Amino acid sequence: MKNRFKAILITKDGTTQTASETELGLDDLMEGDVTVAVSHSTVNYKDGLAITGRSPVVRKFPMIPGIDLAGTVETSSHANFKPGDKVLLNGFGLSETHFGGYSELARVKGDWLVPLPKAFSTSDAMAIGTAGYTSMLCVLALEDAGVTPAKGPVVVTGAAGGVGSVAVALLAKLGYRVIASTGRPEEESYLKELGAAEIIPRSELGGDPRPLSKERWAGAVDSVGSKTLANVIAATQYGGAVAACGLAQGLDLPTSVAPFILRGISLHGVESVYMPMPRRLQAWERLARDLDVKKLASMTQTIKLADVPKAAADILAGQVRGRLVVEIAA
Repeated sequence: MKNRFKAILITKDGTTQTASETELGLDDLMEGDVTVAVSHSTVNYKDGLAITGRSPVVRKFPMIPGIDLAGTVETSSHANFKPGDKVLLNGFGLSETHFGGYSELARVKGDWLVPLPKAFSTSDAMAIGTAGYTSMLCVLALEDAGVTPAKGPVVVTGAAGGVGSVAVALLAKLGYRVIASTGRPEEESYLKELGAAEIIPRSELGGDPRPLSKERWAGAVDSVGSKTLANVIAATQYGGAVAACGLAQGLDLPTSVAPFILRGISLHGVESVYMPMPRRLQAWERLARDLDVKKLASMTQTIKLADVPKAAADILAGQVRGRLVVEIAA
């Protein structure tokens, strides 16, 4: 195991936050019972918020960002892991209070780690990342609520983004008719290749909502929030369900009780960071079974560690299609 390693480090001087590549030593790592040689990470919307400082994701400075990592165990005093094991990690405070994945080495708690599914390489796992894992949690929530392909279509908002792209691919493979909402009409062919049956413009859902609209879908995966989520709820059919997991448009939700008490729909909040391990393992098992790796490759770009700060700004500006994998190991 190397004594010195490269990492992206966020520092803060007064109100000024800076993220840059640096070199650290083993003594700089935080506490944990497993040390992982990180081969890959990824860039999610939350990573963009953390690195740019646009939202107070980071709660402790200095901080190595990166809410996801995948790699090989170097050392372990945890009963479930030994050197050589392939593992992945999503959330659990990475990039918030604990050093994250934009680093050649990470020392973490073994209780946070998921064994890498045999169906995936470490690069594949990070092409999925928190965005794709969250998509699967949304699908599980819809299934638990009784939304089946026979009940009607499912709409996916922010469809060309990370969560949306994986959600479209998953739902299509599971037999749902997928309606993809996007603000990027140039991505129509991309979304149809992933399995979308219909594309609707973001503007159709982004305006001022009405309490109830014409019933259009049995379920929804929403990563946008605000007026978009309100419009999605208003157009959900009787007995349907909406899985909400993002806030790209905003934190507010300008809706009413009408869809809930007149149509009996349900709204499911999907949280991925501290999801208990049994559900976490279920999500990764389902991803290994239900996500087409070929489609995963078509939605993925690979960048280097030094490219992460620019990618963080790009993803917040809506300029990233699909998923970004960060190649950490040289």
